Amino acid sequence: MNKIIKLLTAVGVALGLLAAPVLASGAHRENAEDYDYSFEGPFGQFDRAQLQRGWEVFRQVCSSCHSLNYLRFRNLAEPGGPEFTVKQAKAFAAQYEITDGPNDEGEMFTRPGRLSDAFPPPYPNEQAAKAANNNALPPDLSLIVKAREGWDYPWYISPIIKLFKGNGGAEYVRSLISGFGQPLPPGEEAKEGLNYNPYFPGHWIAMPPPLSGEDVEFADGTPNTLKQEATDVAAFLAWVSMPKMEERKKIGLMAMLYLLVFALLMFMVKQALWSRIDH
Repeated sequence: MNKIIKLLTAVGVALGLLAAPVLASGAHRENAEDYDYSFEGPFGQFDRAQLQRGWEVFRQVCSSCHSLNYLRFRNLAEPGGPEFTVKQAKAFAAQYEITDGPNDEGEMFTRPGRLSDAFPPPYPNEQAAKAANNNALPPDLSLIVKAREGWDYPWYISPIIKLFKGNGGAEYVRSLISGFGQPLPPGEEAKEGLNYNPYFPGHWIAMPPPLSGEDVEFADGTPNTLKQEATDVAAFLAWVSMPKMEERKKIGLMAMLYLLVFALLMFMVKQALWSRIDH
């Protein structure tokens, strides 16, 4: 099965490359660098260790500017995700001060986080976020992987690519994070307050390089290179965007098997009925 998937993907990529010159004139960014994530394809699943490393990168670095409004601390211990223990998830939550209330005196107060709490945003409101980032609003990353396309292929190739590789959102995030610092193309001039990144639409982005390598110390001893950190945090954001992906794939597989058996039974019934009639 894996050989068939790789063969079909290779055919799709080859056809897409043949059509690339047609699209080049209207392209605004480079296609994301391909990467074989474990969760891609009809039967793919998340790598638990990778998700846990990605959580550390987001928690220690990315969360200083970006929010995850749809993530609650209890999700970190649920099946299908990083699968931290409940004790670990509680410890993560307790590291944050959550504004709650009002109390009996009608005043708001702060308390340690609980499993039921959402991950706290870095800024109290959009105005504060813009003020701290040169009037640029850092997007919430809860659905960023689903909201971004990693590559642009013709309509007749895209379904094949997406069947086995998805929309490339994780590859887009990975390429964007690690794509800073590249030389400007001929004729391109630097823009004040912006950073050149070939993977960003328009190539100029207000966000400075978020990672440089060795930003996080991984507990499992994985080398903390820039590519590794970008790869892991992109996988983590893919899970945040699709927390029920593994469950959905299991249900889809069961449904396909059911339909296959049902179609076989209907064929047998048809054969039995029409065998009694002379042709």
